[in-house]
Amino acid sequence: MSERNGVEGNHVLLPEPTEEESIPPRVLTVLAFVLERLVSRNNLLDAGRKKNQQKEEEDDVEEKKKFGKKRLKVFNGARTPSISIGNYIERIYKYTKCSPSCFVVGYVYIDRLVHKHPDSLVVSLNVHRLLVTSLMVASKVLDDEHYNNSFYARVGGVSNVELNKLELELMFMLDFSLVVSSRIFESYCFHLEKEMMWGGSGQRIERAIISSSMDDETEISVDSPPLTVD
Repeated sequence: MSERNGVEGNHVLLPEPTEEESIPPRVLTVLAFVLERLVSRNNLLDAGRKKNQQKEEEDDVEEKKKFGKKRLKVFNGARTPSISIGNYIERIYKYTKCSPSCFVVGYVYIDRLVHKHPDSLVVSLNVHRLLVTSLMVASKVLDDEHYNNSFYARVGGVSNVELNKLELELMFMLDFSLVVSSRIFESYCFHLEKEMMWGGSGQRIERAIISSSMDDETEISVDSPPLTVD
């Protein structure tokens, strides 16, 4: 398995993007639009919930005792990151070069989480961690060549230890349901495109799904501009 970037001494040489690579896939814009609208709506709902925060926390403890249920709060940061959802998605694509299909499949994982845990909301405190975790897992499932967890942690602005933990949380919360059929993939592409049409834009998403192997992994440490997602 060849490495994507050249290494010189202790530094990693990031290749200059080709003319084709310099144009971000349309799915990045579509996904950012959909998630920003979702988060904006959920933030308002979450603000209403916080009025009864003490009771909710007590109920949450009781639910975990009785049912072992988990919520998306495990992905919450201490504060809302300053980087926008759109810029964060573009950053992940720029440095990881994961295939465009990963962004659709990553969204499928987030949507499955919401359906499996309907009492949880995707909000500004957790959307960035959900994105970097789901996209990393999607890349492992779809792409023949992908970066390791420490690379994604650096790009995503979280610690390697935390991302390892979030990856396990994601998979357990999904009951390890990581397979996305071509029919499901196509239906989510259509759903995302329809959301864009309602927003006044008619962009179509790249449809190609890349054959994958979960065993292949590109082990490489890269210097990307530092980012911290609190």
